[in-house]
Amino acid sequence: MADEFCRAVDDGMKLSKRIYFGKDRAVAPPKLPTLMERSTNALLPKAPMVYAVISDPAIVDNPDIASYQPHVYGRCDPPALIPLQMNAIEMEIDCYLDTAIITVSGTWRLHCITGSSSCDCRLAIPIGHEGSILGVEVNAMRKSYSTQLVVMDENQSATQAQNGGFLKSNIFMLTIPEIDGGSNLSIKINWSQKVVCSNGEYSLNVPFTFPEFINPAGKRMAKREKIRLNVDVVAGSELLFKTTSHPLQEVRRQAGSIGFLCDNDVLSWSKDDFSFSYAVSSSRINGGVLLESASVHDFDQREMFYIYLSPGDIQHKKIFKKEIIFIIDISGSMQGKLMDDTKNALLSALAKLNPDDLFTIIAFNGESHLFSKSMELASNDAVERANEWINTNFVAGGGTNISHPLNTAIEMLSGARSSVPIIFLVTDGTVEDERQICDMVKNHMINGESICPRIYTFGIGSFCNHYFLRMLAMIGRGQYDAALDVDLIEPRMLSLFEKASSLILANIKMDMLDEIDLVEVFPSHIPDLSSEGPLVLSGRYKGNFPETLKVKGIMADFSNFVIDLKIQKDKGIPVQRVSARDQIQLLTAQAWLSENKQLEQKVAKLSLQTGFTSEYTCMIMLETDHLKKIKESSGSKEVLKKKLSKHDANVQGQRTILLPHVGIGFGDLKATAENTPPGYETKPEMAEIFKAASNCVDTVCGYCCCMCCVQCFSRMNNQCLTVLNQLCIGLGCLACLECCSHICCCGDDN
Repeated sequence: MADEFCRAVDDGMKLSKRIYFGKDRAVAPPKLPTLMERSTNALLPKAPMVYAVISDPAIVDNPDIASYQPHVYGRCDPPALIPLQMNAIEMEIDCYLDTAIITVSGTWRLHCITGSSSCDCRLAIPIGHEGSILGVEVNAMRKSYSTQLVVMDENQSATQAQNGGFLKSNIFMLTIPEIDGGSNLSIKINWSQKVVCSNGEYSLNVPFTFPEFINPAGKRMAKREKIRLNVDVVAGSELLFKTTSHPLQEVRRQAGSIGFLCDNDVLSWSKDDFSFSYAVSSSRINGGVLLESASVHDFDQREMFYIYLSPGDIQHKKIFKKEIIFIIDISGSMQGKLMDDTKNALLSALAKLNPDDLFTIIAFNGESHLFSKSMELASNDAVERANEWINTNFVAGGGTNISHPLNTAIEMLSGARSSVPIIFLVTDGTVEDERQICDMVKNHMINGESICPRIYTFGIGSFCNHYFLRMLAMIGRGQYDAALDVDLIEPRMLSLFEKASSLILANIKMDMLDEIDLVEVFPSHIPDLSSEGPLVLSGRYKGNFPETLKVKGIMADFSNFVIDLKIQKDKGIPVQRVSARDQIQLLTAQAWLSENKQLEQKVAKLSLQTGFTSEYTCMIMLETDHLKKIKESSGSKEVLKKKLSKHDANVQGQRTILLPHVGIGFGDLKATAENTPPGYETKPEMAEIFKAASNCVDTVCGYCCCMCCVQCFSRMNNQCLTVLNQLCIGLGCLACLECCSHICCCGDDN
């Protein structure tokens, strides 16, 4: 789909050459990308962009100055995409702890079609690390559009909606129908993404790179580009500014809070993503607790809490010794780039092991293949032998059996005493016994040793059950990550390994939570604290929360650790919105495991209340025709009271447009059994009549060369070509009839 999108944009760039900008030489047309800049995936959006969807090339022209160009015959199939010129852009970023809420407002003009024509416009929104689209609002000349979530029913899940969805895992698309040429589109976009923590430094990267060709055609005049950034953390420690990509001016500073502003006149729009990094000044493990009361309209009237534990300055902190087993899927679907990138990530992970760490590797398909039957020290010799074994044995083929290698790994790590045992599972498939696997691991954790094996899971593509992997990681007090796009396998897999290999506090307990009434904690099994990121817990409770929360754990030298976290109320951080995405995903995993309909309904309610998408809700777009609304409001009241169908409501000028479901689903057993690689899309088969016609043409043309056919067809007039076309269709019909008669005579008796 990404390649098709880039080809459509490339076709649109060529079509945009038809646009006439007048005789004034000072008014230069937009600068088009060079052939090198139009290479594969280079035309994918790297900032919010809007495109005109062109099926009829004849409508492409300047809406203000007619060029009177020759008429263009034919249609664009698939439609071409012409990037619209952007006239204004403004971005506001609110960083709350590990989550950033981004709001982008901009104005685009449909500058490329005649004023008497209309076309659809396609909005593309690239979102950052672990992002979620929250909402879109569009205002045009006489129409407005807004998205919202509704509970999904069986009819909606079966409907093939085409007005939006994800182009890639990080690019959300939305089609805005029937915009008049020359109209200005005012668009407001809202999404969330995670703040990344590494080596004690917090960083945020927001897609904000605009191409040169969306600058408005005209004399070079300054344009206003505005960025507002607010950073809030729990700890009262000082925030230390590190780096930024855009010139920011500090406008506000308080304990644990800081504000910046970038408000400049620019000649061209931003050519770099917006990036910002900071650190929290603290030499030790620190954190805090936020409390928030439920709103009047909240479906759950219990109070909310948010617990945040940060590793602090980790330069001199000791990390746990590891006993790690890598369980890697080598089934038939793990072929080509998937296998190469997985191997590269695994080789890099092995190179980062400390000499006193223990490791082994289990490659699995329908069977299990062990590098070593016992754990080996990560010496240079052992790592080199492991590299050779990987290159020899990592050959894609066979089915998928996760249970056997997982059982083997748990047994091998059962004797771990002076280290943290870790299982690192990588797969791209779904298996039938996933719930039984979760029960088996849960029973082992209850009856296991003081430090049970930590399970870190990594999913590749959309065919694996990501909620099974998330649940497995939660039960095993580990963490989960995924690469829905094949290009992200290596960096995301290495990022998860860094978290697993840099644990500084294990067996974390918060006994006082058990004393609170009706308490619910996410995740229910508390994972370990890593130097590569904070530990976040959230949930609900009823009654009184203690004045301080005592947190206990075990340090890397197996000494006891205790810290009292202070309670903060009404600090201005929206606790529910910051924690909603993780809660929805963890609740969905629990609903899948228990097959509990009440939990599914709870997820849907939380999704509707917070605006974060889920597996049980879908997004719709409300179209409001203001002109039609005025006419209808002046008409009879009986017409307004008439109820139309559920998915095509048109009351007082409003129409509901169903958008595609954006959930990742619960895996695909059929695709796994057939070893279908992630990202593979089956092309629809050609209709039988066209197959027959094409076979007929192939037979006729087989007696002459291609050049002869070209020269022959170029000398025919339109009437002759029409007759030839009808003849081919007729011969195709005869071929179909002959095939049917053959089936009737020689086929089965029915």
